[in-house]
Amino acid sequence: MGFFANLDLEGYDRQYSDRELIQGIGAYFKPHARRIALITLGLIIIAGSNATLPVLVGRGIDMLQAQDDPVLLAILTSAVFLFGVLAWVANWVRRRMTVRTIGDVVLTLRTDAFRASVNHDLSFFDKYASGRIVSRITADTKDFGEVVTLVTEVTAQFIQAGILAAFLIKIEWRLALGVFLFLPILFLAASSLRRLMRTYTRLGMRAMAVVNAKIKESVGGIVVAKNYRQEAAIYREFEEANEASYQVNVRRGFVLSAVFPMLNGLGGLATAGLVYAGGLTVVQGIVTAGAWYLFLTSLDRFFFPVLNLAAFSAQIQAGLSAAERIFALIEAEPNVFQIDHIQPPPLSGDIRFEDVSFAYVEGEKVLDRFNLHIRPGETIALVGHTGAGKSSIARLIARFYEFQEGRLLVDGYDIRTFDLAAYRRQLGIVSQTPFLFSGTVAENIRYANPDISDDAILALAQRIGDGEWLETLPEGLQTQVGERGNRLSMGQRQLVALMRVLAHNPAIFILDEATASIDPFTEWQIQQALNLILARSTSILIAHRLSTVKAADRILVIDHGTIIEEGSHDALMALDGHYATLYNTYFRHQSLDYVEYARELAE
Repeated sequence: MGFFANLDLEGYDRQYSDRELIQGIGAYFKPHARRIALITLGLIIIAGSNATLPVLVGRGIDMLQAQDDPVLLAILTSAVFLFGVLAWVANWVRRRMTVRTIGDVVLTLRTDAFRASVNHDLSFFDKYASGRIVSRITADTKDFGEVVTLVTEVTAQFIQAGILAAFLIKIEWRLALGVFLFLPILFLAASSLRRLMRTYTRLGMRAMAVVNAKIKESVGGIVVAKNYRQEAAIYREFEEANEASYQVNVRRGFVLSAVFPMLNGLGGLATAGLVYAGGLTVVQGIVTAGAWYLFLTSLDRFFFPVLNLAAFSAQIQAGLSAAERIFALIEAEPNVFQIDHIQPPPLSGDIRFEDVSFAYVEGEKVLDRFNLHIRPGETIALVGHTGAGKSSIARLIARFYEFQEGRLLVDGYDIRTFDLAAYRRQLGIVSQTPFLFSGTVAENIRYANPDISDDAILALAQRIGDGEWLETLPEGLQTQVGERGNRLSMGQRQLVALMRVLAHNPAIFILDEATASIDPFTEWQIQQALNLILARSTSILIAHRLSTVKAADRILVIDHGTIIEEGSHDALMALDGHYATLYNTYFRHQSLDYVEYARELAE
C-alpha cells in the first residue's frame, strides 16, 4: 500500500450500501418524475424499434420469397423507414430530456455540496484540505453526471434486450432457454469484480483530490515558494501526488479493462454453444434453417446490451463511489450546534462568558471555566503571548467554533439559540490578514451591505483623513484590488476592510489586528477608521498596536486561557506586572516618547 499512504478517508467519510446510495440518488431525481417518464417512454420506443427491425426484415424476406410482389416490397421498405424515423425522433427527444434532467440534478447536487461546505464551522476547514473539498464539489459531481448518462444508455439497451428476449422465445423457446440459463454466469463474473472496482474507484477519486489539493496549495503559496526559491520542492511534492494518482488509476484501469474481455469471451463461448446446439436441432428437423438463422441474428443484438449491462457495472461503481463521496460531504455532521433558531433583536452587545471551557483538540483545553462580562458599547483589548487564547475568545463570540462546557450569553440570550445567519449579520469581523475579493474597492466595501450607494461609501471614506487615502488609489473606489487584494498595500487592505465594517454598522465588532508594520500616516488613518467603529459598537480587539491598546476602555491580559490582569493602560502600568512586561517588550518602541528618546540617543 506504499503510495496509498496519503489516500486515507476523510474524518467525515462513511460507507454507504448500494441501497442507501440508490435511495439518495432517487431523491434527487424525484422532482423530475415527468421528464423521467418521457425519457422512459422514449427508451421503450427506441428499444422496440431496434428490436422489431430484424424480425420485420426477416419475416418480410420470407414473404417476398413466397410471393414476388412490388407492393409488398414498398410496404416493407416504408415500414423500415418509418421505424428508423420513429427511433431517431424518440432518441433526439430522449437525449435532450436526459441532458436537461442530469444537468439539473448535478446542479442541485453541486449546490447542496457547496452549501454544506460553506455552512461548516472553521474547525471543519482546519481539519480538511480545501483542495479535497473542491474536488468533491467539482470533479465528483461531474463524474456522477457522466455515469448517469451512461446508465440511461445501458437502460435503453436493457429494454431492447427484454423485447428481443420475447422474440427469441417466440422463434425457438428451447434455444432461448439455453441463453437465459447462461445469463447468471455472465452477471456472476461481472459482480465478482464489483468490490475490487469500487475500492479502486474510491482510491482513484481520493488520489485526484490529493492532486487538486497540492495544486491549490502550491498556486496559493507561490509567492512564498519563489521568495525562498522552492519551486523545485513544490514541483517534487506535486510530482509525488501525481505519480500516486497515476499508479492508483493504472491499477483501476487494469481491473476495468479485465471486465469486457472476460465477458466477451464468455459471450463467444455461449454463442458457439448455441450454434452447435442449433445446428443439431436443424439436422434433426426440430427447427427450420430460417428460424435458426433468425435466432442467431437476434441473439447478437440481444447479447450486446446484456454484455454492456454487465461490463458497465464498473462505470456504475464509479458513479456510486462519486455519489458516496458527495453524500458524505453533504451529510457531514457540523461541530457547531444551534439548539434553537431565534431571530435576534437588534443587539446592544452585552456579552457574558460563564464557566466556558473550550478545546480545539480533545484533552487540550484552551479555555478552562473562563468567565468574562463585556458591557454594551464597551471596547476591550485582549493582549498576551501567542497561544494565550485571545483569538479563541473572539472566535467563540463569532460562533466559528463550539465550546464544550459553560454558557455564552449575548444580551441575555444563550448564543446557541440564535439563528446563526441572522446573528452574524450583526457582527463585524476583521481578521489579522484582511481578505479582499477580486473586484473593485467599492465592491469589497459593500460586501456586507449591498444596498449602500457609492455616494454613501464616498462620504464614509471622507471621514478618514479627509479621504486622502483614496488619492493613493489609481482609480479611487473603482480601483481593482486583484486576487486577495494583492494590488493594494497591507495598509490599504486594512482600510478597505475597516470601511467594509463601517458600511455594515454591526452591533459587535471583532478585530484581530494585523502585526505588519505600516507607515505612521497610514496608521493614523487606520486609527481614525477604528475610532469611528468603536464609537458605535461593542468591540473586542486582539491588539498588536499601542494606539489600539490605549483606545480600549479595558485591557485584559490573557495567559493560558485565564485573565491574569485587567484595567486601563495607566492602571496596569502602575501594577508593574505582566502587562508592564508586555508593554516594555512589544509596545514601548511604538510610543512617541520612546521614538524621541531613541532620536536623542542617536544624536
